[in-house]
Amino acid sequence: MDRIEQFSTIAHDIGDIFRYISIGTAVPLVVAVVYREWDMILPMASVPATLFLLGTLFARVPRQEREAPLSTALMAVALIWLISALVSALPFTLGLGVPYLDGVFEAMSGWTDTGLTMMRSVDDLPRTLLFWRSLMQWLGGIGIVAFTIAMASRTGLTQFRLYRSEGRSEALMPSVVATGLEMWKIYLVLTGASIGLILLSGVSLWDSVNIALSAISTGGFSVHSGGIPFYNNPLLEVLIVPVMIAGALPFKLYYLLYRRKGVRFFDDQQARLLFILVALGIVVIAWDLVTLSATDIATAVRQALFMSAAAVTSTGFQTASPNEWASVTVLFLSMLIVIGGASGSTAGGIKLSRVVLGFQSLLWWFRRMFVSGKVLVPFKYGGRVIPKNVAELEVSRNMLVIMLYFLTIFIATVLVMHLQPTSFDSSNVIFEVVSAMCNNGMTAGFVSPDMADPAKVLFIAVMWIGRLEIIPVIMLFMGVFKGFE
Repeated sequence: MDRIEQFSTIAHDIGDIFRYISIGTAVPLVVAVVYREWDMILPMASVPATLFLLGTLFARVPRQEREAPLSTALMAVALIWLISALVSALPFTLGLGVPYLDGVFEAMSGWTDTGLTMMRSVDDLPRTLLFWRSLMQWLGGIGIVAFTIAMASRTGLTQFRLYRSEGRSEALMPSVVATGLEMWKIYLVLTGASIGLILLSGVSLWDSVNIALSAISTGGFSVHSGGIPFYNNPLLEVLIVPVMIAGALPFKLYYLLYRRKGVRFFDDQQARLLFILVALGIVVIAWDLVTLSATDIATAVRQALFMSAAAVTSTGFQTASPNEWASVTVLFLSMLIVIGGASGSTAGGIKLSRVVLGFQSLLWWFRRMFVSGKVLVPFKYGGRVIPKNVAELEVSRNMLVIMLYFLTIFIATVLVMHLQPTSFDSSNVIFEVVSAMCNNGMTAGFVSPDMADPAKVLFIAVMWIGRLEIIPVIMLFMGVFKGFE
């Protein structure tokens, strides 16, 4: 199958995705009207208009009624996310006059739920763009393809492959469309509950909505340059923690709790590990702040609770600057960020499921070393015994993704330190790269509008690669530079 034929098998699906997502991107126009920001109407309208036009063009490509190869689905998803960021940058450039590259950075950070920003003063942004930033994170949290599948009426192998290629594996229902709908029901309930919870802190409805959209999607954009510390509200910080954790837990767990009343919350391995890591983070970070940074105990515990939860859940909110912490504390926080939240959640990072599978596979390998080669040592995962051939394949794939994550972080760190010479400690530079790669968004101050353009491009690529879990982007570059097999 040549390049054109492969593209034609999936072009119509790409077109549908762009046209459906254009509907969601039109919501900020309501904010522009409500707050009478008439000068933002055209810049904001450029996004849904461009996406709808692109979708129509893709949909008109003559369709090949044959199965789309998995490689094509992987490349298509990588392309969809890249184009979405390129188009979503338009309001920042047309409405504010910021450099287009900075706009692309902001949009990629939004869609990938990262939370790093190129805006010099968030407080000066029009409310339309503040809401646009929050909405990108909210839509990106559940995934562009998942959003589209939930709105679509038909099912098919191509949609399933696009869904899986976006880094999602949860199957709540037999149909991928039904799964998408169930996920959206869960997401909407969690979002509504989050808004109500944050309102209890006394902040305004506008701030509560934006904080909730960013927190439940584990994004991290704020409507103030000072971020969460702007409010100086300990109750708000405490209330945001369960919202961040709710976004980082597997949505399948909510579904099972609702459908099967007998399911226990902590039976889920990922849920247990997430809470263990948050608790560990609180103890280690609080201890380090007291002993290494001379922080008082109350402040240390307050910062440790919020920052460890934000790190594990890959939410970019922060109540302290890691630049002011000891290097060992920054590296520990980086470890939490790398692990990230659960598979089937809005969180980024390597994912808790991969950590669990990696640990169990190591134990399995060591157990096999101490017995005769004729003895069959079963591999157990999720309470089930997995056949040896299946286990070895899944373990290999799992370790490959983990290896690629660390390799990407290493290469990106070396490149960025060459592209952007800085006085920042190397631990802080590593922290920024890890934060971008794992779509966290915490910053020590290294990422800023004053960075060199090549460094900005590198961070855009790292956020994109991390959100799609590497493989789709690799496939896209292989397709562009080497052609299809």
